[in-house]
Amino acid sequence: MTESSHDTSADCGCGSRRAFLADLGMGFTGLALGAMLADERRASAAEPTGAGGPARHFLPRARAVIWIFLSGGYSHLETFDPKPALNRYAGKTFAETPLENPVDSPLHKKRFRSVPAEEVNVRDVYPKIYPMQVGWKRHGESGIEITDWWPRLARHVDDLCFVRNMWTTDNDHAAENQIHTGRHRLDETQPSIGAWAHYGLGSMNENLPKFVVLGGPTRSDTRQSIDSYYLGPEHAGVPLALDPKNPLPFGSRHASQSLEEQRAEYELIHNLNALTAVEYPHDAELRARIRSYELAFRMQAAVPGAVDLAEETEATARLYGLDNEATKVAGQRLLTARRLVERGVRFVQVFPSAYGVWDSHQKLQANHARLCATVDLPTAGLIQDLRQRGLLDETLVVFCTEFGRTPGLEERSGGKDGRDHHPNGFTIWLAGAGLKRGYVHGATDELGYHALGEGHYVTDLHATVLHLLGLDNRRLEVPGRKRLEIDHGRVIDDILA
Repeated sequence: MTESSHDTSADCGCGSRRAFLADLGMGFTGLALGAMLADERRASAAEPTGAGGPARHFLPRARAVIWIFLSGGYSHLETFDPKPALNRYAGKTFAETPLENPVDSPLHKKRFRSVPAEEVNVRDVYPKIYPMQVGWKRHGESGIEITDWWPRLARHVDDLCFVRNMWTTDNDHAAENQIHTGRHRLDETQPSIGAWAHYGLGSMNENLPKFVVLGGPTRSDTRQSIDSYYLGPEHAGVPLALDPKNPLPFGSRHASQSLEEQRAEYELIHNLNALTAVEYPHDAELRARIRSYELAFRMQAAVPGAVDLAEETEATARLYGLDNEATKVAGQRLLTARRLVERGVRFVQVFPSAYGVWDSHQKLQANHARLCATVDLPTAGLIQDLRQRGLLDETLVVFCTEFGRTPGLEERSGGKDGRDHHPNGFTIWLAGAGLKRGYVHGATDELGYHALGEGHYVTDLHATVLHLLGLDNRRLEVPGRKRLEIDHGRVIDDILA
């Protein structure tokens, strides 16, 4: 039997380890063992089709999530919510049009929360209307409008479900954390959406993490986007590199060490950690460390295969754009995401672009045209690939950013060809398990300024994702941690199939 196919669960000393832990009696170590065994029971009970294990609150629609995040804030106006009125009134101020001035709307102050003082903050209220920077047309049987920068994705519009009335409150890039945690940077941080999914669900593959991150986060101040906080560090996202020889930093066995030697080393480390746990029964980091060593040992064989794209056909590589330098990075990450959910990973968070690159304060036309071209084909390839493999019916795809861009021209520093940050109304889309297809929910006003009606704060998206996974967001409570109503959000029922 080769090392890569070795059944580590059968002969790595699990029986003796459990006996050792049990001999330590009551206290934290027994709780850690109980958590490990509970995970194993959930894994054995979980159905590959997503029929649900004991961890779920009700029958799920989705088995896994691929969460695609474009950092920097793409313009909803030049992507998925085109507005003819911007061309009709281009160059005029909001007050010079026959439309209601959006800055005077009560929605502006109700949803807007700036860190700088209001009198020095000019963001979001630029009054001169900036025209659309690209054309658009209706696509598919559903007739949904998408701009011309998304020609490949537009072919799959009848598989997509758009939510055009999203809003958030942070008008700076801390909104990147906010869309993942649900909290403004001035408030107490909450665990990320991926961590909640990890916390609520058992594993479908004990050799891979439940929550994997590809392509990010690339900065220390965006670590919140994948973190777990009071849920415990074992529920945080695990970043993987797309190098089969070293996909997990410091996670490969040294060439000079045999498998048996490493197994003995991990056994010793585990036993020492267990002894320490008796002295420090409330140490969450230690609990995570006990679990992480076991997972790290198992991942050595499973992870390299999961990220080895050489196994894919040439046709699949072309489908994701791996043969083109412009689309290769996004394509590799999205193809790896498909391979991971295929192998039982619950939640894959993908950053197909570098940090902040969609932040088009200037040269919006040139920036967005180039950036859309890097993501359009790989994202369309993912939807097509999931569909033809029968995975789209059990996988939920989420495509989002932290906020939209202003309908008005950004004039700071002499600006004349860009848009500023815009949290008051923007668009995301979803596809796959449990969703209406070829559907648009909600709207912004004629200028694309405000999300109309109640709109949907970012935690509504969280509640919807967890609902589709079979989890009631309001029942995911942790003793001593009282969440607010806005932290829970509400399911967007209208988009459910």
